[in-house]
Amino acid sequence: MLDPRLLQNFNGFTAHLVVADRHPVEMLETTLRKLGVDVEWLPLAGGRAVLPERPLSPERDILVVDGDLDAPLGTAGDPSARLLVPVIGLVGVETPGRLKALMQIGATAVLRKPVHGAVVYSALFVGMNGFLHRRRLEERIADSARRRHGRRFVIKAIVAVMRQTGVDDDEAYAILRRTSMRERLSLEDYCEAFVGRSEAKQARPDGQGRQVAGTD
Repeated sequence: MLDPRLLQNFNGFTAHLVVADRHPVEMLETTLRKLGVDVEWLPLAGGRAVLPERPLSPERDILVVDGDLDAPLGTAGDPSARLLVPVIGLVGVETPGRLKALMQIGATAVLRKPVHGAVVYSALFVGMNGFLHRRRLEERIADSARRRHGRRFVIKAIVAVMRQTGVDDDEAYAILRRTSMRERLSLEDYCEAFVGRSEAKQARPDGQGRQVAGTD
């Protein structure tokens, strides 16, 4: 499977800046606006960013986080500290601890302070596409895990169809596949639902409920 085309145009995005001192990053705001990116300065409360009330979206939002702040999005061990949006880190003091903290909140690119306009586009390009690439990998891993989980239901469904109809395993599989496509479900999801319905009917006190794939 080919990866989608790289994102090169950031027009329409909003960069949410989490910084304590605006002076070293003034050029960042200017350059972002030239690239068509809106800029919002997020207020800090107790050193932690006050995020917008609306949910942030990876299709329109970017977080730019000052790595010199202590836990600006929460503690390092807090699962909510890593938001599912692109994060670009700002670094002034390049220590392993500061860089590790930025990685823990999901930063895929960094900008040194004071920020120079000439490097902003490169950071956006690398950060945004790095985030998208990581998200695609996570989605593929999750889908693979879901399919592995569903294989046992496919096997159970094949056995059930063979028992109910007298066909061989190849024909039982073909029946299940055709029915899942007709119902616009993945084979694994359809088989899980099919097995659940079959087991529920078998558990009825009257013992009725012989079911064939594709029927209720």
